[in-house]
Amino acid sequence: MDPAERKILAAFDRPGARMLSLADFGEPAAVSGAVGRLVERGWLRAGETPHIYARTEDGRLQMAAPRDVTIYSRPGCHLCEEAKKQLAPLLREFGARLTEINIDEDLQLRTRYDYDVPVIFLGSRKAAKHRVDLSQFRRQLMDNSD
Repeated sequence: MDPAERKILAAFDRPGARMLSLADFGEPAAVSGAVGRLVERGWLRAGETPHIYARTEDGRLQMAAPRDVTIYSRPGCHLCEEAKKQLAPLLREFGARLTEINIDEDLQLRTRYDYDVPVIFLGSRKAAKHRVDLSQFRRQLMDNSD
């Protein structure tokens, strides 16, 4: 990912930045190519209004730090609750940050993960689904400690 693409995706980390205009990313003529590439990759989604964009969940994952843990889950999922409980001590030990995403709030995520929750990512890589192998997850956290 080039620096312009990284800057555009990072703009969504500001508080309240759910939808941004092309002008929010910089000079429109200078950033339109990078925005187009991000849309092609599925990391940005064009809004209903021209020149308005939202970062997709895949785009958010691209910006995840190596020890950022994302768990895709849904309310009432006993495997999801079990995974979060099992991961909590490791997250504290390694200072990892957990983001929980309810797949039922996003049609694209529900379609992708409907029968696979929980799905757990470490950084931008899938680390587990359904059940967590804690010793393997610990190794993955250690490998990401560089």
